[in-house]
Amino acid sequence: MLYKFVKIISSIVSMLPQAVRLNIGNLLGEVCWLLVPSKRKTMAVNNIKRSLDADTIQATTIAKRSATRFGRMFMEVLYMPKLSKDNISKYVQIENSQYLKDALSYGNGVIMATAHSGNWELFGAALAMYGFPVVGVAQKQTNADMDRFMIETRTMAGMHITYKSGVREMVKMLGEGRIVGLLMDQDAGRDGVMVEFFGRLASTPQGAAALARMKDAPIIPAFITANADGTHKAILHPPVWVQKTSSREDDILSTTQQLTDIVEQHVRKYPHEWFWLHNRWKHSPNK
Repeated sequence: MLYKFVKIISSIVSMLPQAVRLNIGNLLGEVCWLLVPSKRKTMAVNNIKRSLDADTIQATTIAKRSATRFGRMFMEVLYMPKLSKDNISKYVQIENSQYLKDALSYGNGVIMATAHSGNWELFGAALAMYGFPVVGVAQKQTNADMDRFMIETRTMAGMHITYKSGVREMVKMLGEGRIVGLLMDQDAGRDGVMVEFFGRLASTPQGAAALARMKDAPIIPAFITANADGTHKAILHPPVWVQKTSSREDDILSTTQQLTDIVEQHVRKYPHEWFWLHNRWKHSPNK
């Protein structure tokens, strides 16, 4: 029932002018902020103050913008079925796409390391519509209807989707010369490696470095950011290679730190677009 309802809403949203979609998204975002628990808001504000050396007013503004943008993101996801390879350039422009093309030319596949910044759902879909062989690594939704809608939306864009548990499939996809996209900016608990992020140790996913080392694949750090007019820009960075030594652990740690530094640089530039409401330093030994 929920699946059909969301499909209907998506169809209605797809008929609306962009300005109307943006306004509705902004309104939904304001509601979203009101629903955030005060404890979560306080955590986000304190992390912003500590990370960016911001005062309380500045930090609160960033935290609110970080939350309210989800209203616009939701509208953009609902509109995604209307996007195609014929019109994607009107909504998303790719900066430095040659980095990705060159990385693919090595023939070992590519790891794309990205973050929960900007509309990451739109990012993968846009790359696929531009003709890149993208494999999206998804978190299975707790609601089966929403999971079905999200997987359908992603595959319609041309992406191949696997769940986080599908490590063997990721290895297989790399062997086929595809791009495996991994989000690497959330607390990884006991499974992560401790690297510095904004001056504090943070448990960080090691999948990007581990897979790249295993398959001798380049890693392309990449992000998406929103423009004032509602369009988006995808930013690709030069490839990062895992330096293979006799110590696998050291190789993964150093590469993960290098990638995390790039994520930090992006967040510093676009702080309002990052997901500050997530407790990134939950398992940090120096909270």
